[in-house]
Amino acid sequence: MILPTKHTTIEQSFLGFGAYLLQILDKNNTVDLLWQKYQADYKSQIYPVKHTFDNLILTLVFLYTIGAINETQGELKKCN
Repeated sequence: MILPTKHTTIEQSFLGFGAYLLQILDKNNTVDLLWQKYQADYKSQIYPVKHTFDNLILTLVFLYTIGAINETQGELKKCN
């Protein structure tokens, strides 16, 4: 589920969901704020795939592990 496969689209994978999260991570945000933004985008059909809160956390862990984001005092920010 981390990478897309024959049966998993890019939007369903953590890689695709992570790319989406990096796009909406324009300034320092909390996990709750990211979740609210994602839910609003899903309801307005900007992001086509339903993810759970657990998937959000796992995707954030994935992004942190590859060095794409940092956490400082409860806020997330993109790395350069």
